[in-house]
Amino acid sequence: MSELGMNTVSFAGRVAASSQFKATYAEGMGLVEETAAYLDGPGRAAAKVLPRQASVLYAAESMRLTTRLMQMASWLLLQRAVNNGEMSRDQVLSEKSKVRLDGFNVDRAAPGWNDLPEAFRDLVERSLRLQNRIALLDREIYRPASEEDFQPDNENSVQAQLNLLRTAFNAG
Repeated sequence: MSELGMNTVSFAGRVAASSQFKATYAEGMGLVEETAAYLDGPGRAAAKVLPRQASVLYAAESMRLTTRLMQMASWLLLQRAVNNGEMSRDQVLSEKSKVRLDGFNVDRAAPGWNDLPEAFRDLVERSLRLQNRIALLDREIYRPASEEDFQPDNENSVQAQLNLLRTAFNAG
């Protein structure tokens, strides 16, 4: 193992305890609240006047949206707990195995997608972008220690950090 490899700093681990995490946490929880308010108010009214095909798609996508948001909120709450010393990393690893941060993609070519309310489609898109950022952060924070300690190709670790930065800054 090279001297450089032994002194590698986990950028993602530091980000998870930083003001960037706090901003991501606030964004995630804010999106949960905003989505709930939309689905209970304007979204409910908009869904009643949708064409049949769009109405069915709206019902399915709203369930996916709320599931996606609840999974992200669970991850954010677990990460906040470990950051605040309320849970150990091992406890979080055990609990986060129940959290799913992928597999909730959207078929924008589905019949009826363009008939869905623009505000609803915006919530879906924002949730997908946040989900991708959280999933990337999760992979960086919780990758196996063997991958952290041994990085035979330094270019890969640099690329991973660049991807993390690119994702973080493109989110805004």
